Amino acid sequence: MTGIEATGEFVTGALMAGAIERTSGERHEHSEAHALCLNCGTALVGDYCHRCGQPEHIHRSLSAIWHDLAHGVFHFEGQVWNTLPMLVWRPGDLTRRFIHGERARFVSPMALFLFSVFLMFALFSAIGAHFEVPENKPPTEAAQAIARAQMPRAKAELARLIAARAAATTPEAKEALTQKIEKAREDINGLNEITVWKPGRDTNLKTGWPRLDAGLRHANENPNLTLYKIQSSAYKYSWALIPLSVPFLWLLYAWRPQYKLYDHAVFVTYSLSFMSLMVIVLTLLGTVGVSSNVIAPAAMIIPPLHIYRQLRGAYGTRPFRAILRTIALIVFCGMTLLAFLAMLLALGVLG
Repeated sequence: MTGIEATGEFVTGALMAGAIERTSGERHEHSEAHALCLNCGTALVGDYCHRCGQPEHIHRSLSAIWHDLAHGVFHFEGQVWNTLPMLVWRPGDLTRRFIHGERARFVSPMALFLFSVFLMFALFSAIGAHFEVPENKPPTEAAQAIARAQMPRAKAELARLIAARAAATTPEAKEALTQKIEKAREDINGLNEITVWKPGRDTNLKTGWPRLDAGLRHANENPNLTLYKIQSSAYKYSWALIPLSVPFLWLLYAWRPQYKLYDHAVFVTYSLSFMSLMVIVLTLLGTVGVSSNVIAPAAMIIPPLHIYRQLRGAYGTRPFRAILRTIALIVFCGMTLLAFLAMLLALGVLG
C-alpha cells in the first residue's frame, strides 16, 4: 500500500469513528434561524434540535463537502487528544468517567477501537507486514542429478555407521555413532525430497465433514490465498474480540452487582484500543531501527501493567486483588486470542 492509500485508511478510520461520536455542540454564529427543524419539524430552541439532534444550521454548497470531511476528521482528532493521555496514564479513570456520563469530552470506546484498528492495519499494509508461505518450487534438473548421484554414497555411509555402532564396545562410542546415524538419515531424507519432488504440500487430514475437507484441500493447494483470507478476516472481524472478552471480565466481578455488562464492555474496548495503539508504536519503533531487545520486553511488560492500572482505577480494586485479577485476565486474554484465531482459521478455510 502506498503512502496515499495509508493516508486514505487513516482518514476513513477517523470519519468512521467520528460518525458514531455524538457532537459536543459547536455554535454557528453565521447560521440562519429556522423556526422548525428541517429534519423532523420540531420547534427549535437552540442550535440543535432537542428531538433528533440535527444542527439548526445546514450547508448547501460544494465547499460543504470538504467542510464535512475536515470536521469529521479534526473534530474527532480534538477528542482524541483529550482521550489518549488518560488512556495511556490513567486508563481506569477514563473508563470510570466515561461510564459515569462524561461522554462529550472523550472519544467513545467503540469509536477509538475502530480508529485504532484502521490505523494499525493501514500501518501493516504500508510497511508490507503480512504472512506468506514460501513457494514450493521444483528443483532443477541439475540438482536432481546431483542428488541421485549422491544417494548411493549416502546409503553406504549409513550402512557403515550402523555396522560400526553394532560393533562398538563402549557407551560413549555407541552414542557418538547414533548421532552420526541420525545425521546420515536426515541427509538421505533431504536427497529424497529433491529426487522425488511433489508439487503442493501433503495433507492426509480427513474430518468426515465434506465442506471442511474441501476447504483443507484448497488451503493445501493455495496456502497464500488462505493466509490472505485469514488476514482480511482479522481486519473485518476484530470487533469480535469485544464480545469474546466481556464474559471473562464479568466472571471476575460477578458478585459485584453495581458493575454491569456495559461497564465491562467499556473496559474491554478501551483496553483493546490501547493494545492496538501500543502495537502501532512498537511497530514504528521497529521500522526505525529500535532494537528488539527494547521492543520485546516492552511488549511483555506494558500490557499487564496497563491492565492493572485500569482495574485499579475503573473498579477501585485493591492492589493485591488487582494483581490477582490481572493475572487471571492475562490467562483469559490468551483463551480469547485462541478462540479468535480459531474463528479466523475457520473463516479462511471454509470461506
